[in-house]
Amino acid sequence: MSQLSRERVEEVIAALDRGETRVAERVDGKWRVNEEAQRAILEYFRLRALEPREVGPFEYHDKIPLKRGYEQLGVRVVPPATARYGAFLSPGVVLMPSYVNIGAWVGPNTMVDTWATVGSGAQIGADVHLSGGVGIGGVLEPPGARPVIVEDGAFVGSRAAVVEGVVVGEQAVIGPHVTLGASIPVIDVTGPEPVEHRGYVPPRAIVVPGTRPKEFPAGTFNLACALIIGWRDASTDLRVSLNAALREHGLSG
Repeated sequence: MSQLSRERVEEVIAALDRGETRVAERVDGKWRVNEEAQRAILEYFRLRALEPREVGPFEYHDKIPLKRGYEQLGVRVVPPATARYGAFLSPGVVLMPSYVNIGAWVGPNTMVDTWATVGSGAQIGADVHLSGGVGIGGVLEPPGARPVIVEDGAFVGSRAAVVEGVVVGEQAVIGPHVTLGASIPVIDVTGPEPVEHRGYVPPRAIVVPGTRPKEFPAGTFNLACALIIGWRDASTDLRVSLNAALREHGLSG
């Protein structure tokens, strides 16, 4: 595939910053990756040089400018929260002291809580709550790889990590300290037999950390997994159903 021109790279990054282009979008119910956008971000890093930047009392030395124009976007940003140029923040987003990387897209009225990080290209839906210390991984390589996606209305508990292109379905509740990755099984234990998912959390699932035994030459050891232990009630108000789920299953945000 031919290399993007510098002019095209600048165009794509500017479009990402304005929200006119996304690293991934839902088309006909399925997530479609924009490979050109991923390649443009990688080229942007290569083309730019390190520059010193002063922001009030802070000094930075980086290749990527900081995002600007929060008032016009209708976004609340609490110092020292940082979003890089090339990320898009929708109206109503609240950034507590947190970090949003280039290529990320954050939907309307989403809360990115203290010390949460949103990695390169990650797609975060509307009305999502990323609790304190949540780590949303960045995915840019290889171009065409699916980024991490957290769909509308999901709640991700404190210190949880979502990496390697995992999709968290709409209104899912991810408990504190859950780690979700491409190779980590997500096991539905709500029925008579376990049902295993990988790289995907179904909509409205309530997920907590778990382990399961695995045989090795040296013996049997427990490996990390995630357990679906219940389902969020879609018929009730989102905040009420969330609080009920947290109480019932011992989760906290």
